[in-house]
Amino acid sequence: MPLTFDNRFIRELPGETASSGSSRKVLGACYSPALPVQPSDPKLLAYAQEVADLLGITESEISSDWFLDAFSGRKLLEPMQPFAMCYGGHQFGHWAGQLGDGRAINLGEVINRDGQRWMLQLKGAGPTAYSRNADGFAVLRSSVREFLCSEAMHHLGVPTTRALSLVGTGDLVVRDMFYDGRPRREPGAIVCRVAPTFVRFGNFEIFAARQDIPNLRRLIEYVIRTDFPELVRGQEHVDSAIIVQWFREVCRRSAVMVVHWMRVGFVHGVMNTDNMSILGLTIDYGPYGWLEDYDPTWTPNTTDAEGRRYCYGQQPQIAYWNLAQLANAIYACVEDKESLEGAMELYIQTMQSQWQETMLAKLGLLRWTSAEDSLIESMFELLRAAETDMTWFYRLLGTWPVAQAHRNDPEQRSKSALKHFHEAYYRPEQCDGVYVKRLVDWLDRYDQRVMEDHTDPSKRRATMELANPLYVLRNYLAQEAIDRAQEHGDPSDIMRLLEVLRNPYKEQLGMQRYAQKRPEWARNRPGCSMLSCSS
Repeated sequence: MPLTFDNRFIRELPGETASSGSSRKVLGACYSPALPVQPSDPKLLAYAQEVADLLGITESEISSDWFLDAFSGRKLLEPMQPFAMCYGGHQFGHWAGQLGDGRAINLGEVINRDGQRWMLQLKGAGPTAYSRNADGFAVLRSSVREFLCSEAMHHLGVPTTRALSLVGTGDLVVRDMFYDGRPRREPGAIVCRVAPTFVRFGNFEIFAARQDIPNLRRLIEYVIRTDFPELVRGQEHVDSAIIVQWFREVCRRSAVMVVHWMRVGFVHGVMNTDNMSILGLTIDYGPYGWLEDYDPTWTPNTTDAEGRRYCYGQQPQIAYWNLAQLANAIYACVEDKESLEGAMELYIQTMQSQWQETMLAKLGLLRWTSAEDSLIESMFELLRAAETDMTWFYRLLGTWPVAQAHRNDPEQRSKSALKHFHEAYYRPEQCDGVYVKRLVDWLDRYDQRVMEDHTDPSKRRATMELANPLYVLRNYLAQEAIDRAQEHGDPSDIMRLLEVLRNPYKEQLGMQRYAQKRPEWARNRPGCSMLSCSS
């Protein structure tokens, strides 16, 4: 067993000393002891070799008994000290009180060969003190989605938690997928998630809500010293100025994360404060989705279908709101309203600057001019005018022959434009004469901007291909892998899909089907369009 444990979280922070095994209110503690439930017949279904390498686990060790024992919850390795975190959160804009790790059990912290700290966490391994009325388990379908998306996001360059392994438990779990009173038994599974820490905004909110300021300060100081050590080098005391500096960094990282979401068309679906990582990592892959036809009001979450609070276009604003809740929570340890507001302003500034850089890369432009705001807004209006696949539109724009497509022949230019972008349209019949004229007019403006930059066409295309993925984890692709694993007992599609998603920006020979836009059969099919919070 090559793992070196250093369980600092439970060593330095207050926790319950004993667990009764029942759901309860936990006071004055950052965590509670928790034990995984032994699965009846665990089987390794998929794994990410890159994450194993990060931890110092070889490929041969992945097939060992100790690996399956440890990451199925069947047996604890001696250095493991499993626990569940206590936190609260704002859910859909309302304070929900104590939440906590209801189906996540942290096995401990591993120090790798480079001195990096990684928390190992089993999701779906059984109940904890925070499970409330739930059973703490997870089903195969949600676990496949979490495993694949964690790794897909990493390879897209999006800040994210990682996933080491996906294990089938051999047990059945009862779930009411549609909340319609018709629960059914489904195969259970466990994902081993990996991150430097799984601390969320809600970890601080729960202490602030209970006015437990000593433990709030203790947690803040621990997180700064452990996860932001550059802020306290050479200083013994974590004063309010350092806390403000830390909050500024949380604001900055959160902005960078959300801009990446917007770049690739990712919609989190449940941006509650308990689902916001203090490190600015994408965390908790529940009813997420990928924007296919460009609709800023789209949400993948059936629970959010009416209010659309967490839709694609709202994500930057919601992250700002969530940061305000974190600011409120830590205020008692700072008491400097202006400095906290300044940090919130940094979030806005970072969003703006990162968004400009992102859109320049996506459009293959070199510099931001006064024309870009109008050019980009007109492009988004164009994408909404006909049902257009966002991923495909940007990839095709990268191969658009700027200034060479029949500029002096309007009729031929219209035909050329429509043919070039045909693959991006879900309903080609929407591309009537009015639409085509708008498309050509926009391309004329775009061509002019590209020519002003004097960009070499091959360099422009290379820049755009690094910003605009070809392969994303479309919901229907994940659902096909789930169906094959769940209904036919064949998990091979999970690893096959992961292999494609490891190189999302480069065209891969023989993998065209993984780049195809959503097929019509998947438009409204459960699992392929919207999803519930049920897992």
